[in-house]
Amino acid sequence: MGIFGSFTRSKKENLDKGLSKTKESVFKKLGRAVAGKSKVDDEVLDNLEEVLITSDVGVETTLKIIDRIEARVARDKYLGTEELNSILKDEIATLLEENNTEDVADFDLPDGEKPYVIMVVGVNGVGKTTTIGKLAYQFKEAGKKVYLGAADTFRAAAIEQLEIWANRVDVPIVKQKMGSDPASVAYDALSSAKANSADVVIIDTAGRLHNKVNLMNELSKIKKVMSRIVPGAPHEVL
Repeated sequence: MGIFGSFTRSKKENLDKGLSKTKESVFKKLGRAVAGKSKVDDEVLDNLEEVLITSDVGVETTLKIIDRIEARVARDKYLGTEELNSILKDEIATLLEENNTEDVADFDLPDGEKPYVIMVVGVNGVGKTTTIGKLAYQFKEAGKKVYLGAADTFRAAAIEQLEIWANRVDVPIVKQKMGSDPASVAYDALSSAKANSADVVIIDTAGRLHNKVNLMNELSKIKKVMSRIVPGAPHEVL
């Protein structure tokens, strides 16, 4: 099966569109990193590593790519920088093929956990609410009954943003007015989900830094309240 063998045509088109800016950015940075160099040496590899990490490829994946390119350099003895783009594309494609799995398989849930509760946390602006919308879509595509809990009652328009995602995906959302107690929202969300035999509940939370003690205590309160409704909740924290 090819690298995108399990993708529908529309999914591949969406993926290509979503990656176009990233691809352009990576190879522009790479062009600057190897400017004036004629062959792939340690300095070029160090620059490539920096380009990949600063382009959000991820440290583990970056190191795998660098190791593979180093092996090719050692094997072929001489590789020109003009070949680096095609080599990089080859190695990324190989990694994707090795890790290619069916989309829905990754959205199976553990047996015995119902509803399965996911709490999404993090600093402001990292895309928590958007991620929740995408997770909700994937779980629903996998045949799961999904509920969303709008426990970010602090940020302006946070509830409305999550509500837009709920409407797009066509899943229920439990919310209260802005400024409400987030733990109360989580309580209502889990109670409603449990009463309606939901498979998954995803709880949105306000952005916060780990060194803000009062905000971290608020998370502890949310977790404590949820565990009263569903033992062991949250089962996963993202």
